[in-house]
Amino acid sequence: MKPLVTQVWPQFTADAQFNTAFGGVVVERVELFRTSRKVIISLRSADPLDPALCGHLLASLNTLFAGYELQLKNYFNYNAITPEAVGLLVEELKQEGMPVNGFLDKQQPVVFEPDGLTVRVNAGRTILESVEFPRHLAERIQERTGSLPIVRMKDVGVQLDAEAMERRVAEKAPAVQFKAKEEVAPFTIDGLELSGKPAKLFHGKSFKPADLRPLNDLGDGGKITVWGDVFATEVKGNRRKIYFTSITDYNGSINLKVLGDDGEDMSKWEGLKPGTTLIVRGNYTYDKYERDYVLLPYDVLQVERMPRQDTAPDGQKRVELHLHTKSSSMDGFCDPGKVVRLAHRMGHRAIAITDHGVCQGYPEAMLAADDIHKSDPDFKLIYGCEAYFVDDMVPTVYGGACMPLTDSFVVFDTETTGLDSNNDRLTEIGAVFVENGRIREDKKFATFVNPGRPIPAKVVELTGINDGMVADAPTPEQAIRQFKEFCGDHILVAHNANSFDMLFIRKAGARAGVSFDNTYVDTLPMGQALYPGLRNYKLDTINKHLEIPPFNHHRAVDDAMALARIFEKMLEDLREKGIQTVEEINTGLGGNKEVLKKKYYHLIILVKNQTGLKNLYRIVSEAHTKYFFKKPRVPRSVLNQYREGLLLSSACEAGELYKAITEGKSHDELVRIAKYYDILEIQPLGNNEFMVRNGQVDSIEAVKNFNRTVVQLGEELHKPVIATGDVHFQEPEDAAYRAILQAGSGFKDADNQAPLFYRTTPDMLEDFSYLGKEKAYEVVVTNPNKVAATIDGNLRAIPKGTYPPSIPGAEDQLRSGTWEHARKGYGDPLPDILQKRLKKELDSICGHGYAVLYVIAVKLVAFSNAGGYQVGSRGSVGSSAVAHFAGISEVNSMPPHYLCPECQHSEWIDDGVTMDGFDLPDKKCPVCGTAMIMDGHDIPFETFLGFYGDKEPDIDLNFSGMYQSNVHRYTEELFGKENVFKAGTVSGLQDKTAYGYVKKYLEERGRTVNRAEENRLCMGCTGVKRTTGQHPGGMVVVPDTFDIYDFCAIQHPADDVKGGLLTTHFEFKYLHDTLLKLDELGHDVPTFYKYFEEYSGIPIDSVPMNDPKVYSLLTSTEALGVTPEQIGSQTGTFGIPEMGTNFVRQMLLDAQPKNFSELIQISGLSHGTDVWTNNADELIRSKTCTIAEVIGCRDSIMLYLLRKGLEPKTAFDIMEAVRKGKVAKGGFQPGWEEAMREHDVPDWYIESCRKIKYMFPKAHAVAYLMAAIRLMWFKVYHPAVFYAVYFTVRGADIDYEAAVGGVRVAKQHLRDNEHIPKEERTAKDDDALVSLQLENEMLQRGCQFLPIELGKSYATKYVVEDGKVRLPFTSLRGLGENAAIALEQATIHGQEYISVEELQQASGVAQSIFDKLREVGALGKLPDTSQVDFFSMMS
Repeated sequence: MKPLVTQVWPQFTADAQFNTAFGGVVVERVELFRTSRKVIISLRSADPLDPALCGHLLASLNTLFAGYELQLKNYFNYNAITPEAVGLLVEELKQEGMPVNGFLDKQQPVVFEPDGLTVRVNAGRTILESVEFPRHLAERIQERTGSLPIVRMKDVGVQLDAEAMERRVAEKAPAVQFKAKEEVAPFTIDGLELSGKPAKLFHGKSFKPADLRPLNDLGDGGKITVWGDVFATEVKGNRRKIYFTSITDYNGSINLKVLGDDGEDMSKWEGLKPGTTLIVRGNYTYDKYERDYVLLPYDVLQVERMPRQDTAPDGQKRVELHLHTKSSSMDGFCDPGKVVRLAHRMGHRAIAITDHGVCQGYPEAMLAADDIHKSDPDFKLIYGCEAYFVDDMVPTVYGGACMPLTDSFVVFDTETTGLDSNNDRLTEIGAVFVENGRIREDKKFATFVNPGRPIPAKVVELTGINDGMVADAPTPEQAIRQFKEFCGDHILVAHNANSFDMLFIRKAGARAGVSFDNTYVDTLPMGQALYPGLRNYKLDTINKHLEIPPFNHHRAVDDAMALARIFEKMLEDLREKGIQTVEEINTGLGGNKEVLKKKYYHLIILVKNQTGLKNLYRIVSEAHTKYFFKKPRVPRSVLNQYREGLLLSSACEAGELYKAITEGKSHDELVRIAKYYDILEIQPLGNNEFMVRNGQVDSIEAVKNFNRTVVQLGEELHKPVIATGDVHFQEPEDAAYRAILQAGSGFKDADNQAPLFYRTTPDMLEDFSYLGKEKAYEVVVTNPNKVAATIDGNLRAIPKGTYPPSIPGAEDQLRSGTWEHARKGYGDPLPDILQKRLKKELDSICGHGYAVLYVIAVKLVAFSNAGGYQVGSRGSVGSSAVAHFAGISEVNSMPPHYLCPECQHSEWIDDGVTMDGFDLPDKKCPVCGTAMIMDGHDIPFETFLGFYGDKEPDIDLNFSGMYQSNVHRYTEELFGKENVFKAGTVSGLQDKTAYGYVKKYLEERGRTVNRAEENRLCMGCTGVKRTTGQHPGGMVVVPDTFDIYDFCAIQHPADDVKGGLLTTHFEFKYLHDTLLKLDELGHDVPTFYKYFEEYSGIPIDSVPMNDPKVYSLLTSTEALGVTPEQIGSQTGTFGIPEMGTNFVRQMLLDAQPKNFSELIQISGLSHGTDVWTNNADELIRSKTCTIAEVIGCRDSIMLYLLRKGLEPKTAFDIMEAVRKGKVAKGGFQPGWEEAMREHDVPDWYIESCRKIKYMFPKAHAVAYLMAAIRLMWFKVYHPAVFYAVYFTVRGADIDYEAAVGGVRVAKQHLRDNEHIPKEERTAKDDDALVSLQLENEMLQRGCQFLPIELGKSYATKYVVEDGKVRLPFTSLRGLGENAAIALEQATIHGQEYISVEELQQASGVAQSIFDKLREVGALGKLPDTSQVDFFSMMS
């Protein structure tokens, strides 16, 4: 037996109306479709169910079936059928696509007959018959009732002829977006490679293109034909629109200008996407309105250009392992995402991102790779970096021996016949063992050596060794064998070993057939590193520095013993530096920051695996935070420390190896350098052609030989050699943008751009053909692919998942705190509506793991409150009732209601009229008679956490700017300083700056181009990284189980190494879904609150929110006691945050808001983009709707659509798309507009949605407005306090002369400022204007300023004295805060001085400050000096 509705969903049985309607209704079945996310509920009843009650049932079940679309099918007896029931079935057919809208008689659409029914048709009967409407309706009735009726149609309206019917259908048909369908006869164009797709007629009539002109040579006007790619579109005008389309052929550009035509679908011009290729025939002419040449198109064809292809067979294509994106500061032009997609489109199996010194191109590249992996999981994105490599290693140890410093060393010295190891010979060898850090006196070696030739007199004089002393000594061969037998394979130690002693030892050994491959230590550079600052590093100088007894210099035995004593000390000093082994010496002595000023080389780092990625983030971090000197330099010591998981490549011509080759270094030196790298790199000849131009080499053949040398080294050392492009821009034509920026940065050779574009395999094979076919293929294809194959393809620059910090018991804290505060205010038990809302939110917040974020916010707010500074919330967090009752936000998002503060009685308003609790009239509690509180702003929780409650929350908090730094320090205390970082930002080149570069470049070359070409060049330069910065209040928290390098690198903002701040290397928008960011913003409003309470003693929370006098300021100055003429404004909102600008004051006058809900509209409209201008303002002006009805805040869209009956998820999705500008950019999603129209959403509302690019959250607007109302209340009722507080917080630009000069002076200064020409105005002028407006208003109201006076004036605070405002020291222009504080401390506590001289000594303030004070009379009669005139004493 099938259950009843009341049995399946007993939770609704408490509702009497529900029981009556569904008590006897059977649940036939409930079908859940997971793929389409749909639930169909089939109910059987005797009579057709009430549609409204069915709607209520579905709405109630929404929470049960969250995320699914609910549909209800009603089955009933045919004999109970009603016209309304048939109407509902017709509506179902309509929703399924049946064209019945407007065709049926509205008065009586259905008449029942004995054998069926008749549908009365006004028009369109033939259309209904053509789609078999009667049959479909009959079958639908049979499905629901079991009976198949006969359905007839009857014409009852005025019959229309065919033409009228066609017109009516056209009128009812929705506007069709332009789709060019007409094909054009095939054609070809020289120099323009087209794809196989046929051309389409876009505008005008078809034509065969001929005699195409380049866009940089269009002559003086006339009829022309051109081709170009679209790069920008613009629509101007209100009534008759003008459409501009900018096209380029990459030699020049032109603007197409088209006047709007009511008879043509002009949306096609707006819908043109960048990259669309057009062939245009039209009139090239000078346009006096545009003051530029334009092209007026007659006919336009749309074609598709063939993009660059890599024609090499699959499996035989190259991989680019050296590429720069726009993150290479002022040098790279590749969009990270686009170039990754280009590599994949070309069939390359991988691509590396290797920006100069940074990793900031990773996130965009990663997102592009994520998309690619959906269809091609084997494609690899390789993370890398081109480091600014500095060799900070101290070249002390040569060789690969590994042993502790406590092991055995042989310290030796040699004497020779001269300095040339090839021609001179040994004369003496002395040596001694050092073991366990001490000299072994019993293990010495000493021998003269007979060089077989006379010893030069100068050498005899220097060493004391003469021919007689060596006459009977062993030969060099004998002596060197004896020495080898003594030292064996032990590590050798000598002073200047690398440049002298070891050269002689090895040469002698080679002649004797004895190999000296021993690792050796050179104590000369070791001494330079250990004992910096000595005048020289000879043995006797070091000996003296270490306070070792003197020795007999220039005898091998004595020098060896002396060096051994020094080496003993050196070993002790090495251990003190934490160096315990021989292999640690070079690295341990490195890292000296002085060497960072040495020349740097380029070096490519590629990441092999997760360990390598973390190590690269460490390297980049240290380069930016420890070793930044003009560039983020990477010392060799750091590379060696973090080399695991990385591959090092020798980079470009600026690399260490290539530089050594071009400088002609020896083969041995080249081998030594090349051994350090895992990969050797060569690049196309064009990359290094500058060497020929600047005379560095004679011909390009020399460059080929350089590359051949690299290849030979690779073969000799068995290291892969790869050919890379050193890519800096994607397409060949993009070179122009790099030329512009390089010219602006002072590069004289900027116009001779190397071909650093993204190369195809055939390009590269041809370029390296001089190596031979096989070798070219090896370096271009084989080796790069082998390198790519060794790299983990599953790496992501930022790990997937969310990593919040942990706070034990956060969920319990949030739940208990919220319920406690709610019951404290609303009683226990809570009102049902509040109970359900809080439970729903808490379950969602805790269920998705966001309780920690809420608890952190609670702690931060509590900390600031404890410090005496209230906190304001911003953004959409006020949409959360939990945020309000947990103490995070003062915005109450519940529906409008009354609340008794005494007995907690509450009354909830759902009259469909009152939109905001602050608009409710005053009321006494019916229970206890206490004046009730009016609250509730009716904001849906979904705005904050999404429809499913899983949207990453973003809690923004406004702290007082005076207390913000304390909050930041508290955050570090909460989570540990090592886990808290400022959120980083990356700033690209902006439009205006790019324009400056372009103008300068063109002017310097005497080039004149049209505006379209200027814009193209600007757009090409825009977005290239220029600098980095920090979010004004964003603090990123890393959980203590990870470190920051698991997610990204760190750096100083703007590379300010002295600033001390550390930020994330990536912009936080890429870390948003991974790490927690706390928006701890500095704001003036909490500071205003602090001073209002301090000055007035009135709690800020006690200010009423519905005072009519306060609201009158929005449209009148009457409450201020002044006329509009006196203050130059028809509103009284000067100085009120969000309300004082010209734009908003005009909005207030246009919209005439009368209450808080309408004020919310104003706030939303003023902060949105394309919400007011050419949108809501026109709707209000035309009386289409009122300020209360227009779309103001994002939340109102969802609430409005829900009231209209749209399905909740659809309403939410439409709101999200509109508020993000997605509808304005790409239109409504399929079905949305139809759903809106079916639910009687008016056309003006739909069109308004189409225009919006950004919308303000209602909670943010409410928070701002609560502050504005409070400030306006003080302005009306406590004017002196208001102005004193205002100027204390925002008085930096006050005009002292105007303040003390009275109304006349203030008014004149105000007029002078307003008359500054627009082109001459500065931001400082605008700030001064705001201050002058407030000064004039205050004075016009009869409130006076008091001048600066010693003992009464404070440093920065404006204070109230007897209803007047005392000016502080800083109100005097040029008197800085430090001087003002000193003056306050020296005078405010009643100190008395007999002269300015004494005051100056007490305060330490400069004489120039006292001169300023004297000028304005602030020093009174205080004499300049303390000296007393004799005659004064006598008088």
